[in-house]
Amino acid sequence: MSKRIFSPRKRIALIAHDNKKSELIDWVYYNRGVLSRHELFATGTTGRLIEESIDRPVTKFLSGPLGGDQQIGALVAEGKIDILIFFWDPMASQPHDPDIKALLRLGVVWNIPMACNRATADFILTSALLQDAYETSQTDYSTYLTRKV
Repeated sequence: MSKRIFSPRKRIALIAHDNKKSELIDWVYYNRGVLSRHELFATGTTGRLIEESIDRPVTKFLSGPLGGDQQIGALVAEGKIDILIFFWDPMASQPHDPDIKALLRLGVVWNIPMACNRATADFILTSALLQDAYETSQTDYSTYLTRKV
């Protein structure tokens, strides 16, 4: 197992499906004090709504269906996202379901905290581990990378 250190200032990705955007914006506004100590990333419309709600900059990517989920997934794989908050709508089919599954899979592969609902997001944001450096174990994928196919 290798190790990865998350700095005290976390890089937090925020994503929400259309039917969950208002819930995420309410959550972000409620937690704006805590979130102001961290670096925020978001997909297109969600990022704009967050900026308008809390009057602070958010690094924005494309809208999810246009590739924003994949852009954030790439940052997860590069070790540039520490926490993923994704309020997804379990009752609506999405045209980019494969992208969503791929993003969630990468969060598991790279062992980052993820929340897909408000309750879990509350637990992550109120964790004592959020404010300090945190060392996480990373699966050693060297055997996979060096395999002969």
